[in-house]
Amino acid sequence: MTAKPSFYITTPIYYVNDIPHIGHAYTTLACDVMARFKRLDGFEVMFLTGTDEHGQKVEKSAAAKGKDPLEFCDEVSQRFRDLAEFMNFSNDDFIRTTEERHKISCQALWRKLEESGNIYLDKYAGWYSVRDEAYYAESELSEGEGGEKLAPTGAPVEWVAEESYFFKLSAWEDALLDWYEQLPETVLPKSRKNEVKSFVEGGLRDLSVSRTSFSWGIPVPGNDKHIMYVWIDALTNYLTAAGYPNVDSDIFQKFWPADIHMVGKDIVRFHAVYWPAFLMAAGIELPKRVFAHGWWTNEGQKISKSLGNVIDPFDIVAEFGLDQVRYFLMREVPFGNDGDFSRNAMINRINSDLANDLGNLAQRSLSMIFKNCDGQIPEVGAFTAEDEQILSQADGLLPQVRELMERQSINKALETIWKVVSDCNVYFAGQEPWALKKTDPERMGTVLYVTAEVVRQIGILIRFVMPDSADKLLDQIMVADDKRGFDNLGIAGRLTSGVALNKPEGVFPRYVKADAS
Repeated sequence: MTAKPSFYITTPIYYVNDIPHIGHAYTTLACDVMARFKRLDGFEVMFLTGTDEHGQKVEKSAAAKGKDPLEFCDEVSQRFRDLAEFMNFSNDDFIRTTEERHKISCQALWRKLEESGNIYLDKYAGWYSVRDEAYYAESELSEGEGGEKLAPTGAPVEWVAEESYFFKLSAWEDALLDWYEQLPETVLPKSRKNEVKSFVEGGLRDLSVSRTSFSWGIPVPGNDKHIMYVWIDALTNYLTAAGYPNVDSDIFQKFWPADIHMVGKDIVRFHAVYWPAFLMAAGIELPKRVFAHGWWTNEGQKISKSLGNVIDPFDIVAEFGLDQVRYFLMREVPFGNDGDFSRNAMINRINSDLANDLGNLAQRSLSMIFKNCDGQIPEVGAFTAEDEQILSQADGLLPQVRELMERQSINKALETIWKVVSDCNVYFAGQEPWALKKTDPERMGTVLYVTAEVVRQIGILIRFVMPDSADKLLDQIMVADDKRGFDNLGIAGRLTSGVALNKPEGVFPRYVKADAS
């Protein structure tokens, strides 16, 4: 038996100084959608998410709440696990940087970097942002209203002077530029690749990779008064989950290098400059792609605590429905661009795409079958050109969708699927099976069969975005659980005439806001 191809996708690990919000849900959802797509397409998948629990910011947040850092991390990390369960994310592993396996992995990578001559001890003096856990050059800073110096992210910076280990980042400029050049899609979207390429071309300075001013972190091997810089610690999680430092293990051999590191655009530099440089220096194969997506605004406004417009994923799912929210977030904007969360846009997607287009198509056709064909998949007569045309469109969807998903064009993949949904609605209306019931019952049965077959294929195809709703739809046309993968699309999985159906029920209700009483 041939082994399945492998696919390894990661979210960034989320910092535990706050509660989960729409940004966390969005990144993890995109990874979940990619992971589900690959599983349906016959891949063995490892999908990783988790929490980043070390650093000065966490230490300070815990102290502010009067808690031990690990106790604080336990509580906040659990919220991210709860979000994953609530959003129906299918992650295979959840990593915490406070785990022993991660400490072992980080210290092993550090030793590799030391052995290769890429780490040295010196003194550091420069501008540091506790909020970003990042160092910034003077030229990158701006001045705030009160005269304080600010990082490009708007976070305040402070002057730090202490003994520090340094990583020879400057030695890897040419190798990084070669990586971007030789593999043009290794950082996407292209605008983000241009951004990091420009940063590297501007000249790299060696990177301070340890701190002595706080203790909450992984000790540097052989010198435990130093704590590893949080980004060496955090980024190494991708190796830890793949079994590092046991590079001969089955899991490492199967899944490393990672296929996609999915990140927000604010941390692309760490993933597309620092991380590949660390890996090159350690002699470890580089990830195949870093994809940096955009940010969401709320009704046109930047999301911030001070404005009180933070979007809680638990709240919007409670109001609109889980699969409806999953669909909206993946469909509304080109993946990689910034997007605006608008209630009107959400309601329009639910009522137009889901209730009117797909929901109505399925409900009308399956109800007619149940009522007029003895509750069974109807017998099929000779196909007309119109029948062949719409079936051909459905049969040809997978290669188109697969090509788009390979580039993480998730919204375009859904757009392509919904084009067939729309065309099938046109087909159904044009064939008028309700009129054929009186004039040509056999032809009516063929039209209903063709429509139900398109619904079957659409149901299988949308499982990667709306798994629960898709399965409810497939349950209604009695598609067996083991016939719901992409290998059953097209002619291979055609509906069987004579199979008895359950009474159909609407899968995608319209959104109607209850009147205030």
